[in-house]
Amino acid sequence: MGTVKIVSFIDWDVAVNTGVRLVRPGPQVELDEARAAVLQLRELSVTAQRHVREFTDMHSLEPAGPAVIVDRPGWIRANVDGFRVVLEPILERLAATRPGAAGGSLATAVGSRVTGVQLGAVLSYLAGRVLGQYELFLPPDPEGNAPTGRLTLVAPNIVQAERELDVDPRDFRMWVCLHEETHRTQFTSTPWLRDYVQESMRDFLLASDLDASAFLDRLRAAGEAVAEVVRGGEANLIDAFQTPEQSEILDRVTAVMTLAEGHGDYVMDAVGPEVVPSVAEIRRRFQRRREGVGTVDRIIRQLLGLDLKMKQYEEGAAFVRAVVARVGMADFNRVWESPETLPTLQEIRAPEAWISRVLQPAAPLPPAEPDTDPAP
Repeated sequence: MGTVKIVSFIDWDVAVNTGVRLVRPGPQVELDEARAAVLQLRELSVTAQRHVREFTDMHSLEPAGPAVIVDRPGWIRANVDGFRVVLEPILERLAATRPGAAGGSLATAVGSRVTGVQLGAVLSYLAGRVLGQYELFLPPDPEGNAPTGRLTLVAPNIVQAERELDVDPRDFRMWVCLHEETHRTQFTSTPWLRDYVQESMRDFLLASDLDASAFLDRLRAAGEAVAEVVRGGEANLIDAFQTPEQSEILDRVTAVMTLAEGHGDYVMDAVGPEVVPSVAEIRRRFQRRREGVGTVDRIIRQLLGLDLKMKQYEEGAAFVRAVVARVGMADFNRVWESPETLPTLQEIRAPEAWISRVLQPAAPLPPAEPDTDPAP
C-alpha cells in the first residue's frame, strides 16, 4: 500500500495537462516560415556537431543525429517523462525502505509540495523560456533499453528570442545549436558523466527528511523565503527545502552543472566569427535580455533558482576561459576524465586551485633513507 501512495501522489497526467493548458502560445509564425525554421534548426544542429568537435577535440562515442525540434507543449511532455524516469524508482525505494514515512503523513505533508498541478505550473513557466536542452533521462525504448539522451530545440522560443533581440536568425540559431551540441558532446564523449549526475540526483532525493514535522518546518521556511524575495532579498525555495546532507550533495551537482553550462557558453562564443559572424552582437543583446526582466518575472525566477542558473553560466564560463588560457584545451579536457577530476564549487571560483590539484599535483616526498648509524 505504501508504494501505491507514494508513487501515485504525483499525477503525471495532471502535470502534462496543467502545463499544456497554462503555457502561453508561441509567436505568430506562418506555416511556411515555421517549416523552414524547423528544417534549418535540424541542419544547423548537425553542422554544429562538427564545429564543437573540432574546437573542443572531444569526440562522441555514439552516432548523433539532428536535434529533435519541439513546440512548448512538446517540451512539457518530454520533461514530465524525464521527471518520471528519475523520480519513480526513487519514490518506490523510499516506500520500501521507510514504510513508516510512506503512509498518510508523507502523502499529506509532501503531497502539498509535489503535485501534478504544481509541477505542471512550473513547467508551463519554463516552457516559454527554454531554447533547448540535452535530455539525459528518457523512457526506455520498446526493448527496455534506456536511451543515452536526446538533444531538443524549442523552435517557437528560438524564433521569439531572435525577433525580440532583432538579430540575424541563422546566426542566432547556429549560436544556440553550438551551446546545446556542446552539452550533447559532453555527455556522449564522457560515458561516466550521465551516471554521475543521475546518482547524485538520487542521493539528493534519498537524503530528504520525510518526517512530517520537519517538512512543516521547511514549509514555514519556504514562506519566509517567498516574503524575502518579494522584499528584494536573495532567498530561494531550493535552499528552504534542503537538509544539511542535501546541501553537500547539491554543491557537487551544482559544480558539475556549472562546468557544463559554462563550457557550453564558452564554446558558443569562442568557435569564431567565421561560424557565427554576428556572435559579439548576439551575446551583448542576449545578455541584456537575460538581465532585463520585470518584477514578477524576477521573483519567479529567483524562487525557482533560475537566477542561480544565470550565475552558473557566468562562473562556469569564467572557469573554462581561465583554465584554457593558462594550460590550453588539451589539458583543460582532463576535467572530463573522472569524477575526481571535476572541479569543486570552490575550484570553479578559483581555477588555479583546480590546476594545482589536477594538473600540477605536488611531487611525492622521496622515501626516507634507512638509518645506518650503529646502535649506541
